[in-house]
Amino acid sequence: MIEEIRIRDLGVISEARLPLGPGFSVVTGETGAGKTMVVTAVGLLLGSRADAGAVRVGAKAASVEATALLPEGHAALERAEEAGAETDDGDAGRELLLARSVSMEGRSRAYLGGRSAPVGALAEVGERLLVIHGQTDQIRLKSSAAQREALDKFGGETVAAALEEYRECYSQYRAAERELAELTAAERERLREAESLRSALEEIDAVEPEEGEDERLKAESVKLAHVEQLRIAAGTAQAALSGDDYAETGDALQLLSGAHRSLEQVSQHDDALAALASRVAEATVILEDISTELAHYAAGLETEGPEHLAALEERRAELAKLVRKYAPSIDEVLSWAEESRRRLDELQGDSERIEGLQTTVAARQDELTTLAGRLHDARSTAAVELAERVSAELAALAMPDARLQVNVEQAPEPGPHGADQISILLQPHAGAPARPVGKGASGGELSRVMLAIEVVLAEVDPVPTFVFDEVDAGVGGRAAVEIGRRLAMLARHVQVLVVTHLPQVAAFADRHVRVIKNSVRGADGGLDSGFTSSDVEVLDGDARVVELARMLAGQEESESARAHAQELLDDARRFAASPMA
Repeated sequence: MIEEIRIRDLGVISEARLPLGPGFSVVTGETGAGKTMVVTAVGLLLGSRADAGAVRVGAKAASVEATALLPEGHAALERAEEAGAETDDGDAGRELLLARSVSMEGRSRAYLGGRSAPVGALAEVGERLLVIHGQTDQIRLKSSAAQREALDKFGGETVAAALEEYRECYSQYRAAERELAELTAAERERLREAESLRSALEEIDAVEPEEGEDERLKAESVKLAHVEQLRIAAGTAQAALSGDDYAETGDALQLLSGAHRSLEQVSQHDDALAALASRVAEATVILEDISTELAHYAAGLETEGPEHLAALEERRAELAKLVRKYAPSIDEVLSWAEESRRRLDELQGDSERIEGLQTTVAARQDELTTLAGRLHDARSTAAVELAERVSAELAALAMPDARLQVNVEQAPEPGPHGADQISILLQPHAGAPARPVGKGASGGELSRVMLAIEVVLAEVDPVPTFVFDEVDAGVGGRAAVEIGRRLAMLARHVQVLVVTHLPQVAAFADRHVRVIKNSVRGADGGLDSGFTSSDVEVLDGDARVVELARMLAGQEESESARAHAQELLDDARRFAASPMA
């Protein structure tokens, strides 16, 4: 709720402080005293256009401040903190300061929580705190979305359950529909990709490469390119170890055998020499093995002729082609092929997925139609009750022939909130066409229409603070009393601030604020050189009776007027204490 509004140099108000509180607060005062400046001040906090003409004559700028007390997690508090506002701990929540200034040049500045903020951010916070109902102000239920939300809340658990079931089905339907659209739109590309992968895998499978085969064949190719040199080297080495070419001098094995025999004959005389003899014997065995392996190696080279080299180079060419097309090495080609097989399986599975999604979308669409019908029926029932209750309120507010219509019509296509298009219309009198709320009534009538709607919706769709201006325009007597009663009823659920000139309305208020006009003559004694200012005071007890008497007869000193004023207050208190309130 709004705890306090402070106004400086706005219109005729030089400086004023409006202490507000829960319940019903009323602002009264003589014509021209500046009552409407209270509504203007609230409008500035809601982001309305800054008008330099609203700055008090002689002042540099006008300013408006409001202190709001909000519970943790309130939407207005969250939006303010997003804009960088700082809040303070209050007795029953968090305190948020909203402010707006307008210079005499028309420049405007906005503040949230003591910090400069865009006017748009101030407006967004203000919309979550306040609603103004007056001749020139936007009505809260102007949009179709707002009207739908209000009707759904009024419909209670029946509409809520049907809406929840519908939303869940709609979410599943849209998800399946989006996935189907994506798969269908990409079907041609998927077919091209699948064909490309299939062709590549067929080529790789035809070659049947093995892991590390390219490197292995490369080494073998180098070997075969130098086969003659290798054969000569192996033969020469083998002959040196155990060949006939060294018959005169002896080959290596013969020389080692001779050395071993010489050492073996005397090895028993010295352990060191015996160890050396043993090592020579080991060397002899090693050389024998090497000689045998060289002979086998040379014999093997004899079988690897030009035909084998040609076959090897052909195989290497096949592998090189795969490497050029798919990956830097055969090992990476094999990895790519494995990944491509998995991707191909996915692409081939998309066709089955499309068929499954088509079945799902059709089933969800049928289910959605059924659920939309149930939601439509629940809303239609709630719409009839809402229209009847608001029309009954209008009859008590001096609009006996006015009728509210809440139409629930088929929308062009289903959406996340159902397949209905909600519109709230007003038929101001018999024979008149029903028109959208806001277009079918005058300023005063519109305020009463919105009062009737807000009274009915107060328990299910409340806004923290309502400001009513001209709600009593053109009425009096019994109708004025009924307006006061309904404002009091509304104030049991929300904070209500009303600017009024009717004592029957003011009597029902929990808090009475009076705007007082002061005219000061100039130094020459004339009014033209003087100025007018207004002040604000909170009335209580006898002062309130006097103000109501002034509003009744213009004669606050009249005993009969005071008695009538006291009677109005007593009736209002009795109503407040009754179950109807």
